[in-house]
Amino acid sequence: MAAPRATYRVQVRPDFDFDATAGIADYLAALGVTHLYSAPQLAATPGSAHGYDVVDHSRTNPELGGEEGRLRLLAALRRNGLGLVLDIVPNHMGVARPEVNAAWWDLLRLGRDAEHAGWFDVDWSAGKLVLPVLGDEDTPALSIVDDELRYHEHRFPIAPGTEGDDPAAVHARQHYRLVSWRDDELLTYRRFFAVTELAALRVEDPAVRDATHAEILRWYRAGDLDGIRVDHPDGLRDPGGYLNWLARSAPDAWLIVEKILTAGERLPAWPVAGTTGYDALREVTGLFVDPRGAAALTAVDEPFDDLAYAGRRQAVTELLGAELARLVRLVPELDAPTARDALAEIAANFGVYRSYLPAGLEQLTAAATAAGLRRPELSGALAALLPRLSDPADELAARFQQLTGAVVAKGVEDTADYRYTGFLVGDEVGGTPDEVSRTVAEFHTGCRSRQADQPTSMTTLSTHDTKRSEDVRARLAVLAEIPDEWLDLSRRLMEAVPLADDAVARLLWQTAVGAWPIERERLQAVLLKSAREANTATSWRDPDADFEAALAAVIDRIHDDPWLHDTLARFADRITPFGWSNSLGQKLVQLTMPGVPDVYQGCELWDYSLVDPDNRRPVDFAVRRELLARLDDGWRPPVDATGAAKLLVTSRALRLRRDRPDAFSDHRPLAVRGAAAEHAVAYDRGGVAVAATRLPVGLADRGGWQDTVLELPAGDHTDVLTGRTFAGTVKLVELLESYPVALLATSLR
Repeated sequence: MAAPRATYRVQVRPDFDFDATAGIADYLAALGVTHLYSAPQLAATPGSAHGYDVVDHSRTNPELGGEEGRLRLLAALRRNGLGLVLDIVPNHMGVARPEVNAAWWDLLRLGRDAEHAGWFDVDWSAGKLVLPVLGDEDTPALSIVDDELRYHEHRFPIAPGTEGDDPAAVHARQHYRLVSWRDDELLTYRRFFAVTELAALRVEDPAVRDATHAEILRWYRAGDLDGIRVDHPDGLRDPGGYLNWLARSAPDAWLIVEKILTAGERLPAWPVAGTTGYDALREVTGLFVDPRGAAALTAVDEPFDDLAYAGRRQAVTELLGAELARLVRLVPELDAPTARDALAEIAANFGVYRSYLPAGLEQLTAAATAAGLRRPELSGALAALLPRLSDPADELAARFQQLTGAVVAKGVEDTADYRYTGFLVGDEVGGTPDEVSRTVAEFHTGCRSRQADQPTSMTTLSTHDTKRSEDVRARLAVLAEIPDEWLDLSRRLMEAVPLADDAVARLLWQTAVGAWPIERERLQAVLLKSAREANTATSWRDPDADFEAALAAVIDRIHDDPWLHDTLARFADRITPFGWSNSLGQKLVQLTMPGVPDVYQGCELWDYSLVDPDNRRPVDFAVRRELLARLDDGWRPPVDATGAAKLLVTSRALRLRRDRPDAFSDHRPLAVRGAAAEHAVAYDRGGVAVAATRLPVGLADRGGWQDTVLELPAGDHTDVLTGRTFAGTVKLVELLESYPVALLATSLR
C-alpha cells in the first residue's frame, strides 16, 4: 500500500461526528488530499472532545455515530477516492469514570486477582491501588448507592464479600484507596504524563496488546485503514518491539509515530515511515525568522537551558513524584532520599525525550555526567546507578526510560516553553526557542536528508498539540524583523497595564497581537491556561486568585480601553500583511518539501487558533467550499483578510502532489542571484519548482527584489497560481508580482 500523497486532519468528536466528517469528504477530495487523517475513533469517555481517553477497545465510539456511522464515513471516503489514516492510543486508557471502563472497573473490584489486572501498570508491592479523587474536606462524603461506593459524582465498585452500610468501613475493605487529589504522589499506577485520569497499559504483554488492538486490526484487514498514527510511543516499555509487532500485523499500512525529535536527533531504527512532523515544523518555521531580531527579543529571557533544567527538575520531583517513588523502590541498595535525588538529577539533565537501550546510551551517560557536575555530592550514587540504568534487561532501566519522556514533555513543553516568552515562535513541541531561525542552506540540507532517508514521513505546521497555529507563528515571526519597534511598544503596553509576572505579560501581548482580533473570552481562556502551565505566578494545583484576577483585568482593558485597543490594533494591522507573506511562504514550502504534507482542519484559510481547546473550535466548511468553487471558476484572489490566497496555494499544491507524484521525487536548490537573494528560498522537486519570499519586512526596506533573479531548470514552467509561463533566468519582481510565492510545474510534452 502506497503512502498518502497528502492528508487532512479532522478532530472527530461528538459535535463533529462521523456523519459530519462524511459530509466534507467531497470537499477534501476537491481540495486535493488523498486521505482523511482522523482523531481516535474507539469508544472514549463520554463527552470526550479528543478521543485519547479510550475506555473500550472493542467498539467504535457511540458518540461519534458508532459502527454504523463509521461505515457511512468509510463509504463517503471511498465514493470520493479518499483513504483513511487513523490515530490510535496504545499507551493508556481513560479512567476518569470507572463505570464506563469495564477493564478498570474489574481491576478496582477484584484487585490483583482481576481478569484485567495484567492490563494496567500497577505496583501492588506498594499496597492498595491509590485513586486521588477526594476533595479538600476533612471527612469525605462517601455513600453506598446501588451496591456501589459513591463520592459525589464518582462511582466505584465494591468487592464481593465487603458490602455493608457504613461507607467508610466499606471503603477500608476495598482493593483501592481513595485519597485527596493533592496526594497524587501516592499513586501506585503509571499514568500518561501527569494525568491521573489516564492509566498506562502494559502492551508489552501479548495478551493485552492483542486485546486492545483486535478491533483496529479488524478494520485494517477489512481494508478500512490505509495508515496508522501511533500516539506517544515514548510511553511504552519497548517502543521498538511494539512497532515491529504492529508492522507485522499491518504490513501494508503507512505507519507514523508521534515521536518528538530534538534538533539533530534521528528517529530510531523502527519499521515506520517517520514522525508526525514536528521536526519539519521546526525546519520550515525557522526559515522565516530573522536570527538577529530573534536574539534581540529573547535577550530578556533567562537562558533557555536553565529554564528547561528547572522545568524538568520541577516535573520529576513534583508532578511525577509517584513515578519517581516507584523507581526509588527498585533501588534498595541506596537510601531512599539519595536514590531519589540521584534519579531526579539524571532525569532533569536529560537532553532528549528518552533512550531506547542499547541505543541512546550516550544521552544517558551525558545526563549522568551533567548531574554529577551539578550535584557533586551525588557522585557515588550516580556511579552506582549508571550501570543499572544502562542495562536494557534491568527493570530500573526500563522504567527510567518511560519516565524521562514524561519529564521532558512536562518540564519543557508544558513549563519552560511558557516561561521563555521574549519571542514565542519557537515555543512548540520539539522546538528550539533560543535557536529558532534556520538558514536557507540548513533548510536544503534537511530536505535532502529527508528525501534520502524518510521521503514519506509526515510534515506539518499546525496540529491539535501546537500552542499557536501556523498563521499566528507566521505573524509573530515578523517581530524578529522589527525587534526595536516591538520592544518599545511592548514596554509601553506593559507599563500602561502592569502585571506582576513579566514573562506572563510578554506572553500575553504577543498572543494578543499574534491572534488579533481575538475575542475576550478566547484570550482569557488561553492566558489563564498559559499562566498556570508556567507555574510561576499561579498554577493548576494552587491557583493564585489575585494574580488571575489581575490577568483577567488586563485582558478586559485590552478590549475596553480605547487607547490600548487602538494601539494594539494599529500595530497588528501594520504587521499582518507581512504575516500573510510568511504564511503563504511557509505553507507552500511545507506542502511541497519532501514528506507527506498534512493540513490541520481549517488551516487552508487564515487560522489564528491557539493552544487546545482553542484549536478544536468548529471550522466553517461552507465558506471554504464557496471560496474553492470561486477559485476553480478562475478567480485569482488578492492577498487579503479572506484567506482565499492561502486556499489557492494549498489546493494547487495538494492537487499537484496528488496528480503528479513523479514531479516530487527529488530536492535540488535553485540558484537565486542579486541584491535581495537572501529573501528567497527556491528549489526543484523534479518537475515542480517552488519559490517563496522570506523576511518580507527587510525585503520591503531594501526596495523590493530589484535585479534579483531565479535560475529555473530547463524547459517551460507554468505558475499554477497565476497561469503565467516562465523559462530560464526569471526576475523575481516579475515572478512574484501577484503573490509572494510561485508554484511552477514543468510543462508536460
